[in-house]
Amino acid sequence: MLDLAILGLLMDQPLHGYELRKRLSESLGPMWGISYGSLYPALRRLEREGAIESAEPASPPTPIPATGSLDGDLAAARVRRVAKPSRRTRKAYRITAAGEARLDELMLADDAPDDERTFTLKLVFCRHLAPPARVELLERRRATLADRLSRARRSGTTRGDRYARSVVEHRTQSTQRDLEWVEQLLAAERGEGRTQGATAS
Repeated sequence: MLDLAILGLLMDQPLHGYELRKRLSESLGPMWGISYGSLYPALRRLEREGAIESAEPASPPTPIPATGSLDGDLAAARVRRVAKPSRRTRKAYRITAAGEARLDELMLADDAPDDERTFTLKLVFCRHLAPPARVELLERRRATLADRLSRARRSGTTRGDRYARSVVEHRTQSTQRDLEWVEQLLAAERGEGRTQGATAS
């Protein structure tokens, strides 16, 4: 799941470890708790595998011209030393062609049907998939939710006290809402596909 998150974020722009961790928290919420202890080993492994590579800085640092005075030159040297990035944040990463292919594989992998976190992560990066692949991902999710809803309705809500029944009812209603939401996403995806096809013809 961490590989998917890293590669998905690097599709937009090169980032260093600190930025990656920050954006993961912004996109997925603090409950995901990605630590540097898990992030940096994953970055090194993905780099060894050729999925990501070191990104050169966009432009070299602007040199500070000599001032002609000893005090001025010392002050300029202090500014350069303070502005120097730390060892941890110095290296930025970008995704490679192999990384883009790996991202597609991870996005379309058939995960455990009830893995809510992985589906949420895939949905965050769904825009990076081709339209047919997005439809496939959403259809699989719809099938999972429809099966879950069918099982919940078959089990009934008559057993247990009212609190136990309310939990079952709440879960069933939540699944129904999720199913409706995914169906709306599918309808929008297919509508966009038809619009693009009509524009191209």
